[in-house]
Amino acid sequence: MAEESVSATLTVALPAATVFAVLADPTAHSAIDGTGWVQQSADRAPLTEVGQIFRMDMYHPNHPNGDYQVANKVQVLEPPRAIGWLPGYRTDEGRLDFGGWTWRFDLAALGPSETEVTLTYDWSAVPQSIREYIDFPPFGPEHLTNSLHHLAELAGS
Repeated sequence: MAEESVSATLTVALPAATVFAVLADPTAHSAIDGTGWVQQSADRAPLTEVGQIFRMDMYHPNHPNGDYQVANKVQVLEPPRAIGWLPGYRTDEGRLDFGGWTWRFDLAALGPSETEVTLTYDWSAVPQSIREYIDFPPFGPEHLTNSLHHLAELAGS
Protein backbone atom coordinates (compact mmCIF):
# COMPACT_ATOMS: atom_id res chain seq x y z
CA MET A 1 0.00 0.00 0.00
CA ALA A 2 1.28 3.45 -0.90
CA GLU A 3 2.01 5.92 1.87
CA GLU A 4 -1.01 8.16 2.45
CA SER A 5 0.51 10.76 4.73
CA VAL A 6 3.54 13.00 4.77
CA SER A 7 5.23 14.52 7.82
CA ALA A 8 7.99 16.95 8.70
CA THR A 9 9.64 17.58 12.07
CA LEU A 10 11.51 20.56 13.48
CA THR A 11 12.95 21.24 16.93
CA VAL A 12 12.29 24.78 18.14
CA ALA A 13 13.79 26.65 21.08
CA LEU A 14 10.42 27.37 22.66
CA PRO A 15 8.19 25.79 25.30
CA ALA A 16 5.44 23.53 23.93
CA ALA A 17 2.76 25.79 25.45
CA THR A 18 4.08 28.78 23.47
CA VAL A 19 4.01 26.84 20.19
CA PHE A 20 0.57 25.41 20.95
CA ALA A 21 -0.85 28.88 21.65
CA VAL A 22 0.19 30.03 18.17
CA LEU A 23 -1.35 26.94 16.56
CA ALA A 24 -4.61 27.45 18.49
CA ASP A 25 -4.91 30.99 17.06
CA PRO A 26 -6.55 30.70 13.63
CA THR A 27 -5.49 34.25 12.76
CA ALA A 28 -1.87 32.99 12.72
CA HIS A 29 -2.48 30.21 10.19
CA SER A 30 -1.93 32.32 7.07
CA ALA A 31 1.52 33.28 8.39
CA ILE A 32 2.30 29.62 9.20
CA ASP A 33 1.10 28.15 5.90
CA GLY A 34 3.94 26.87 3.74
CA THR A 35 1.89 26.63 0.54
CA GLY A 36 0.77 30.26 0.35
CA TRP A 37 -2.84 29.12 -0.14
CA VAL A 38 -4.19 30.30 3.24
CA GLN A 39 -5.09 33.98 2.90
CA GLN A 40 -6.68 34.86 6.24
CA SER A 41 -8.88 33.52 8.97
CA ALA A 42 -12.58 34.24 8.66
CA ASP A 43 -12.92 33.41 12.37
CA ARG A 44 -10.89 35.02 15.14
CA ALA A 45 -11.81 32.88 18.16
CA PRO A 46 -9.02 30.67 19.53
CA LEU A 47 -9.41 26.92 19.05
CA THR A 48 -10.65 25.57 22.37
CA GLU A 49 -12.62 22.37 21.75
CA VAL A 50 -12.96 19.30 19.57
CA GLY A 51 -15.76 19.83 17.05
CA GLN A 52 -15.16 23.59 16.79
CA ILE A 53 -15.41 24.94 13.24
CA PHE A 54 -13.05 27.65 12.03
CA ARG A 55 -13.07 29.06 8.51
CA MET A 56 -10.15 30.14 6.36
CA ASP A 57 -10.17 32.24 3.21
CA MET A 58 -8.02 30.50 0.62
CA TYR A 59 -6.57 31.01 -2.84
CA HIS A 60 -5.33 28.39 -5.28
CA PRO A 61 -4.80 29.03 -8.99
CA ASN A 62 -6.16 25.55 -9.88
CA HIS A 63 -9.36 25.96 -7.84
CA PRO A 64 -12.37 26.62 -10.11
CA ASN A 65 -13.00 29.98 -8.37
CA GLY A 66 -9.41 30.82 -7.41
CA ASP A 67 -10.63 32.29 -4.12
CA TYR A 68 -12.60 29.96 -1.86
CA GLN A 69 -13.23 29.21 1.79
CA VAL A 70 -12.61 26.09 3.85
CA ALA A 71 -14.42 25.20 7.06
CA ASN A 72 -12.06 23.27 9.33
CA LYS A 73 -13.37 21.00 12.07
CA VAL A 74 -11.09 20.54 15.09
CA GLN A 75 -10.51 16.81 15.56
CA VAL A 76 -7.68 16.80 18.10
CA LEU A 77 -7.10 19.34 20.87
CA GLU A 78 -4.74 18.22 23.62
CA PRO A 79 -2.92 21.32 24.94
CA PRO A 80 0.05 21.56 24.69
CA ARG A 81 0.68 18.23 22.92
CA ALA A 82 -1.50 17.98 19.81
CA ILE A 83 -3.89 19.91 17.61
CA GLY A 84 -5.44 18.83 14.32
CA TRP A 85 -8.33 19.53 11.99
CA LEU A 86 -10.29 18.18 9.07
CA PRO A 87 -10.75 20.70 6.22
CA GLY A 88 -14.14 20.88 4.55
CA TYR A 89 -16.51 23.19 2.79
CA ARG A 90 -20.09 24.37 3.00
CA THR A 91 -22.34 22.92 0.28
CA ASP A 92 -24.91 24.95 -1.64
CA GLU A 93 -27.49 23.50 0.77
CA GLY A 94 -25.53 24.86 3.76
CA ARG A 95 -24.27 21.46 4.95
CA LEU A 96 -20.61 20.94 5.87
CA ASP A 97 -18.80 18.27 3.84
CA PHE A 98 -15.28 17.06 4.48
CA GLY A 99 -12.86 15.60 1.95
CA GLY A 100 -11.11 13.21 4.30
CA TRP A 101 -7.67 14.85 4.57
CA THR A 102 -6.32 16.13 7.88
CA TRP A 103 -3.67 18.44 9.26
CA ARG A 104 -2.11 17.61 12.63
CA PHE A 105 0.64 19.12 14.74
CA ASP A 106 2.22 16.97 17.48
CA LEU A 107 4.40 18.71 20.06
CA ALA A 108 6.88 16.87 22.27
CA ALA A 109 8.56 18.87 25.01
CA LEU A 110 12.29 18.12 25.02
CA GLY A 111 12.82 20.35 28.04
CA PRO A 112 11.32 23.51 29.52
CA SER A 113 12.31 25.62 26.50
CA GLU A 114 12.65 23.18 23.61
CA THR A 115 9.93 21.40 21.62
CA GLU A 116 9.94 18.92 18.77
CA VAL A 117 7.07 19.79 16.41
CA THR A 118 5.80 17.30 13.85
CA LEU A 119 3.35 18.39 11.16
CA THR A 120 1.44 15.61 9.39
CA TYR A 121 -0.83 15.83 6.36
CA ASP A 122 -2.89 12.65 6.03
CA TRP A 123 -5.15 11.80 3.10
CA SER A 124 -5.83 8.14 3.94
CA ALA A 125 -9.58 8.75 4.44
CA VAL A 126 -10.11 10.56 1.11
CA PRO A 127 -12.74 8.73 -0.97
CA GLN A 128 -12.02 7.63 -4.52
CA SER A 129 -14.54 10.15 -5.89
CA ILE A 130 -12.29 13.01 -4.71
CA ARG A 131 -9.05 11.25 -5.69
CA GLU A 132 -10.31 11.25 -9.27
CA TYR A 133 -9.84 15.01 -9.53
CA ILE A 134 -7.26 15.87 -6.84
CA ASP A 135 -3.78 14.34 -6.72
CA PHE A 136 -2.54 13.67 -3.19
CA PRO A 137 -0.65 15.21 -1.70
CA PRO A 138 -1.48 18.38 -3.64
CA PHE A 139 1.92 19.94 -2.77
CA GLY A 140 5.52 18.88 -2.25
CA PRO A 141 6.89 17.85 1.16
CA GLU A 142 8.90 21.07 1.37
CA HIS A 143 5.67 22.92 2.13
CA LEU A 144 5.40 21.13 5.49
CA THR A 145 8.99 22.05 6.33
CA ASN A 146 8.28 25.64 5.30
CA SER A 147 5.23 25.70 7.56
CA LEU A 148 7.27 24.51 10.54
CA HIS A 149 9.92 27.18 9.96
CA HIS A 150 7.18 29.85 9.66
CA LEU A 151 5.64 28.57 12.91
CA ALA A 152 9.01 28.77 14.69
CA GLU A 153 9.57 32.34 13.48
CA LEU A 154 6.05 33.43 14.38
CA ALA A 155 6.24 31.87 17.85
CA GLY A 156 9.54 33.66 18.52
CA SER A 157 12.19 30.99 18.05
